[in-house]
Amino acid sequence: MSNSSAGPSSKPRTGSSQPSETSSKRKRGVFQKELQHMMYGFGDDPNPLPESVALMEDIVVEYVTELVHRAQDIGSQRGKLSVEDFLYLIRKDLPKLNRCSELLSMNEELKQARKVFESDEEKLRKVFEADEPVE
Repeated sequence: MSNSSAGPSSKPRTGSSQPSETSSKRKRGVFQKELQHMMYGFGDDPNPLPESVALMEDIVVEYVTELVHRAQDIGSQRGKLSVEDFLYLIRKDLPKLNRCSELLSMNEELKQARKVFESDEEKLRKVFEADEPVE
């Protein structure tokens, strides 16, 4: 019995036997360790099969590449690419949008903390230099 009842999808299907155009141009295994840890964190084996990790990497890289290209299309209308272009693209996916907003605010807090730390460090350095006797 053939599977003729399945209609054509709106997206072109890329089979695992034919690598996509982007996957043949890039270096493989760049995110291998990170993906293994993420897969384990989501319930996979501590040492997942290399084929599984490679498949996950292909999926992630394809998703990120597509997202960046779409953001570039939006940003080219204004002449530059910005964070807001990415937030616009994920606006309907509330968990992703909330997580991105959280990470962006934490990044801003870290920048402020570094700035305060560096200025305090500079003040301390000046105080210590003034206290040292000159020979």
